[in-house]
Amino acid sequence: MKITSAESFVLDVPIGSEIADSMQFVTRLEFAGLTIRTDAGIDGTGYTVTVGAGGRVIQTAIDTLYIDDLIGKDPRNVREIWQELYFGKAHWIGRAGATTMAQAAVDIALWDIIAKAADLPLWQALGGARQADIPIYNTHAGWLNYSIDQLTDEARQLVDQGYTALKMKVGLKDSKEDRRRVAAVRKSIGDRILLMVDANQKWDLMQACEAARLIEEFDLSWLEEPLHPDDIRSHRILNEHTSIPIALGEHVYTTHAFRDYIEQRAVDLIQVDVCRVGGITPWLEVAAMANAFNIRVCPHAGDLMQVHQHMVKAIPNHWLLEVIPIWEKGPFKHQIRLEDGKCVSPEAPGASTDFTAEAFEKYRVS
Repeated sequence: MKITSAESFVLDVPIGSEIADSMQFVTRLEFAGLTIRTDAGIDGTGYTVTVGAGGRVIQTAIDTLYIDDLIGKDPRNVREIWQELYFGKAHWIGRAGATTMAQAAVDIALWDIIAKAADLPLWQALGGARQADIPIYNTHAGWLNYSIDQLTDEARQLVDQGYTALKMKVGLKDSKEDRRRVAAVRKSIGDRILLMVDANQKWDLMQACEAARLIEEFDLSWLEEPLHPDDIRSHRILNEHTSIPIALGEHVYTTHAFRDYIEQRAVDLIQVDVCRVGGITPWLEVAAMANAFNIRVCPHAGDLMQVHQHMVKAIPNHWLLEVIPIWEKGPFKHQIRLEDGKCVSPEAPGASTDFTAEAFEKYRVS
């Protein structure tokens, strides 16, 4: 099998309502990616996601750094291709950020081809580690632009729908207000529901230590992204000062950085994102490394769960899949399915990354 052509794209997709964390307000998502075609008649699609800006930057990286070097390659040699692309044109200007996200789209498309060629869903092509449906947690309950009444109402509704784990945003200027919001949600959902909080890198070390002290009593399953993602030292110090497990990974772009976090005992739970770490190939390396250190993996939903629903079924150290159900009907042919607080195992061959023709026609901007 040989790659004959590839075409990049950007889709600009509205999410239907405004959501906010401590970093930004979001109304639209951009899907930047490509479709790779082969002489076997099998196409593969890969993408990464931005929050309304940057998609064309990633598309330019795909077009100028990667596509030409794919032509004529056998997509099944995916790990060799990954190394060649990583140490190729992009190495001098990237290794993190837009170039890594662009390479993630390429790598996902190659694995999509591999799974389709095997006529298997990706998780089985990767050597599935579990048969059962996937335990999940819901992030859509706790945006910072929600009032306390909205937070508690949404949380109760999700518990009534079968969710047993919820995450809410923190990171306000006043950590005491964060405490009031966390206290209200915990009171609303009771003690049996898992509750996590996410600061989205908003704090410095002093505020992070103070905020963690203020919310420790609420039996939190983790505190996510409390500090700048490149500051391993401060995460280690914070981890020594709080009983709340520290989670991070969505803005960590290399296997080397994950190694350093783990070795320095600065993280308790790994949230590696397949769309940001460079694709499925390095994602599997990070998950295996975490497993060697007896650390759980709960990936960030930067792909809107389409790829990660496969990834978590292919590793033994997965705990919960993050879900953000923001559409009644999403743009994918094989949209992720959520039932009774779980993700239904995908069955269609491939990585669940194909978009519908309707979505492509309606939302494609480049």
